[in-house]
Amino acid sequence: MTTASRPEITAEVTEGVCRLLYHHEMACLTELRLGNGRRLDVLALGPKGELWAVEVKSSVEDFRVDQKWQSYLDYCDRFFFAVPMHFPKDLIPDDVGLIVADRFEAAIIRASAEKKLSAARRKKLLISFGQTAAGRVNKFSSKENVLG
Repeated sequence: MTTASRPEITAEVTEGVCRLLYHHEMACLTELRLGNGRRLDVLALGPKGELWAVEVKSSVEDFRVDQKWQSYLDYCDRFFFAVPMHFPKDLIPDDVGLIVADRFEAAIIRASAEKKLSAARRKKLLISFGQTAAGRVNKFSSKENVLG
């Protein structure tokens, strides 16, 4: 039996998260660079224009060395950590959402408190989300769009 590598675990958790959010009628973009220069694992857009940010952590070590996650809070209405099924859930702060996932399924273990974005930030993010998605589908974009 072989152990999955960190990139493989991250990819599997990300896939499960996107499946879950799809069932919540949300569209997902992965690996996004935000206006603050940080890279977010998943940004999901809901049917009412709500934006959920998800940061995937593949291991306890990956979580412990992450000092940047709070910089994502200004780019979403709700923030979640997504971790593998075996991850010790008590490590995740109580004031953020928690999703557990593998490549086949995922579950929201703890909902995130809602923090509404300003109208101006929401508009900028929604336009960037659409442009990024269209650029990826059409493969015409020669540069990576930066969200917000």
